[in-house]
Amino acid sequence: MKKQTQRTKVIALMGILTALMLLMSLTPIGYFKTGTVSISLLMIPVAIGAVALGPWAGAALGGVFGITSFAQCFGSDAFGTFLMDINPVATFIMCIVARVLAGFCAGLVASAFRKRKNAGVRLVGYFATGLSAAAFNTLFFMGSLLMFFWNSQTFINAVNEWGYKTENILLFFFAFVGINCVLELIVTCIITGAVGEALEKANLITKYTSSKKDIGDEPVLLEGDVPCEATVDKAEATEEA
Repeated sequence: MKKQTQRTKVIALMGILTALMLLMSLTPIGYFKTGTVSISLLMIPVAIGAVALGPWAGAALGGVFGITSFAQCFGSDAFGTFLMDINPVATFIMCIVARVLAGFCAGLVASAFRKRKNAGVRLVGYFATGLSAAAFNTLFFMGSLLMFFWNSQTFINAVNEWGYKTENILLFFFAFVGINCVLELIVTCIITGAVGEALEKANLITKYTSSKKDIGDEPVLLEGDVPCEATVDKAEATEEA
């Protein structure tokens, strides 16, 4: 029964986050058109899924983000459409594969903190997951962009016309992402941390344990929970002595 309840929670949360991402992608909330590269807040649901359910959920939600991003390249986003004209396959990888990897890596960060018993450390982990999710998104997106398009003369000529210098690849990287990256980092970090704490209080965070018996069976008890059976047995033994 507990397994079924947990499975239902997972399906419900994934459904809610996916629906939220699709809704955001159809409104200005998902993509702010500022400058050449849009500011996107769609990594927030990805990071929340990574916090609550781990790497696989982060990867799946990252894929949803990537699909909405790739859809923008068919006329909705000028920069994405421009890249599609140069190399459609590379644009697909940059939009979708990079976001899947970003979500998966954010999930790894979340799972590392979720193993901690200390509530304060777990809270820090929620904020760190949000921060890392936005950072991974920028890193993989820009890495793919430079990997596939840096040797394209059409791309170089275009970004030069837009006012970006291409003599140094690192300077171009930071100039191109600019304030967009900073805003995504701050907003994703704050919202993910706050939502992660709320999800833990609502018992919607999937806890990790090193015991195979506990996985998918009894939830791992955290600070403030009722003591586990081993703790109760130890206390009873102490009283009898």
